[in-house]
Amino acid sequence: MPELIVVDHPLVQHKLTLMRRRHTATADFRRLVREVALLLGYEITRDLPLETIAIDTPLEPMQASTLAGKKLCLVSILRAGNGLLDGMLDLVPSARVGHIGLYRDPATLQPVEYYYKVPEDLAERPVILVDPMLATANSAVAAVSRVKRDGATDIKFACLLAAPEGVRRFHEAHPDVPIFTAAVDRGLNDHGYILPGLGDAGDRIYGTK
Repeated sequence: MPELIVVDHPLVQHKLTLMRRRHTATADFRRLVREVALLLGYEITRDLPLETIAIDTPLEPMQASTLAGKKLCLVSILRAGNGLLDGMLDLVPSARVGHIGLYRDPATLQPVEYYYKVPEDLAERPVILVDPMLATANSAVAAVSRVKRDGATDIKFACLLAAPEGVRRFHEAHPDVPIFTAAVDRGLNDHGYILPGLGDAGDRIYGTK
């Protein structure tokens, strides 16, 4: 799939393995998510536009490259998305930030929106949506649809893990939005969790289970 990018850098894969381990402590898991998010962000932002400006080095003037246009917007799908958000902000501290609050109805597995706050000029910015897991993809599809309603057109989606079912569902709904992930796992269980996966990312980031 041309719109599925698996970031197979050795450091990403090593850190992902550490996260998968059942006995990885909460503090270590949270740190690893942040580190992998930064590495994913490096790949996702590879095509940000540049422009040339005049600067003075300590030795002489020169023409140098700098980011062009509006600063990108990172949109976290609450709550687990904040774990990835922190790592990407380490990489791009000047990025604008939005939040979408979605929870999955345990009976229908469908997303329910409870919070939404993004920059007013979202339509003028590149947008990266972040959520650790692309499982059923229902929340991710709803989040992308939501930012599209606000005019966003330059959109990417970043996650730690994806399931084949979620990738198919996401691409059916949003074929124009590329997915960046560290791995695509075997599939989903009856409760919509990724197998072999790493458990509930939100609970492991925040130590709530």
